[in-house]
Amino acid sequence: MSTSPEILFEDVHKTYISDFKRKKNKALTGLTLHVQGAEVFGIIGPNGAGKSTALKTLMGFVKHDRGKVSLAGHSPGIPAAHRELGYLPENPCLYDHLSITDHLIFCGRTSKLTSKQIKRQISAVLEMVDLAHAAKAPIRSYSKGMTQRAALAYALFHQPKILILDEPMSGLDPLGRQLVVDIINEYHHKGHTILFCSHVLTDVERICDRIGVMNGGRLASVITPNDLKEKTSLENPGAASPLELYFMNTIKK
Repeated sequence: MSTSPEILFEDVHKTYISDFKRKKNKALTGLTLHVQGAEVFGIIGPNGAGKSTALKTLMGFVKHDRGKVSLAGHSPGIPAAHRELGYLPENPCLYDHLSITDHLIFCGRTSKLTSKQIKRQISAVLEMVDLAHAAKAPIRSYSKGMTQRAALAYALFHQPKILILDEPMSGLDPLGRQLVVDIINEYHHKGHTILFCSHVLTDVERICDRIGVMNGGRLASVITPNDLKEKTSLENPGAASPLELYFMNTIKK
């Protein structure tokens, strides 16, 4: 792994103020998190822990109040930080009347690829996400799982070095989940950096180099899968997985 983090949060705070009654909601309360190059880092946590806010801040969609955030050595939101970045939002928004091929052609043109390169890459990425059979069908005809895989194809199209995935397993059946796991593993083996949030703890446990538990807008703890097994082997009666037990114990503190 590289010595300087590809992704960095240092004491990051973010407070939302509602339009109604001007109520304050502290989404991030001193988040500090480093992800090294070629690392797969998974974030888990209860609803409202600040996971999605953290990723949106990293992408430059949300401006933090204070602290430091950097992506590939750049401040979030500037073009240089996004050139080699692929992002999958929690709720993908694709054009219903267009096909995934239409979306990817647009992506290729904005990435300044030639027509030949675009055609070749469309074929490769749709095969990867198992959507070659629906390449020309409008998005509105897709199931939720197919739409999720289409959005993932969009994120992967330009072969980014950094992947930011917000709930990539959402809406997927077991075969779809395994497909996403295989893609993450493939990118990991190629030396790419991956940060993702997920509620599917079994998948997080088997594919991450490190796992962070967020609670109350900050990082409560970080552990590796190997340390996780050693730490919970004597505590786990067998009813829960090591990560489930560790997660519950961490949140209770």
